[in-house]
Amino acid sequence: MKLRKVSAASAAVLALALTATACGGDDKDSGSSGGGDGKKITIGIKFDQPGLGQKTPDGYAGFDVDVATYVAKKLGYTEDQIEWKESKSADRETMLQRGDVDFIAATYSITPQRQEKVDFAGPYLLAHQDVLLRADDDKIKSPEDLNNAKLCSVTGSTSAQNVKDKLAPKAQLQPYPTYSACLPGLQNGAIDALTTDDSILAGYASQAQFKGKFKLGGFKLTNENYGIGVKKGSDLKDKINKALEEMVADKTWDKAVKDNFGPANYKNEPAPKIGDIKS
Repeated sequence: MKLRKVSAASAAVLALALTATACGGDDKDSGSSGGGDGKKITIGIKFDQPGLGQKTPDGYAGFDVDVATYVAKKLGYTEDQIEWKESKSADRETMLQRGDVDFIAATYSITPQRQEKVDFAGPYLLAHQDVLLRADDDKIKSPEDLNNAKLCSVTGSTSAQNVKDKLAPKAQLQPYPTYSACLPGLQNGAIDALTTDDSILAGYASQAQFKGKFKLGGFKLTNENYGIGVKKGSDLKDKINKALEEMVADKTWDKAVKDNFGPANYKNEPAPKIGDIKS
């Protein structure tokens, strides 16, 4: 008799555990599908790019953050249901494939190589490789003027090498660990120019401590189509595309550009049409 009572109790505990597990699975499924009835949605962003995706003492800020927040709301999630997760450039495809995040908005340029691994909604911003110069610089007026100039080269970045290989073979690459580390050098003359996407440069230049000290060259060296990455085959792609179209239509997109890039006088391209990827 005593053995039967123990078995019955164990069965009850097992049934309760199975019920809890099933409920947990339902929550994750609903969150990933974008229905808004799950407990949270997990979004990948950059944590260290001012003007685009930055973790601050007050929370998260930047253009990518504003876009992602708008999209999440259209998917049915409130701001407090968003879990932000840092998505470094080298980790983005893996994070989507593993299901670590529901989508990624992190200066994520749409390329054929990446499209083989993940799907993209958008594009939602057309950026270009450019250079950041001192505001009083009157010598560098074209990419060719970078010959013999000291050009900031960041470890793992190909932007500076692209300039040296294709436009200014005599450019002197100066290695720095991060883009942020380049800025004091640019300010004091240790380097002459910093190169990466113009949207990223505008974000750095918009920081309060650098207000009025830098300018963008406006060279438009490449086209960078920023998209929102989702897992291959995810039904979120179409839902996010619809949200992006609504963001442009109701002018929230324009406000986000002005709020995040305005101080650097960033001459942004008009909002791109969904699926219009500039080569």
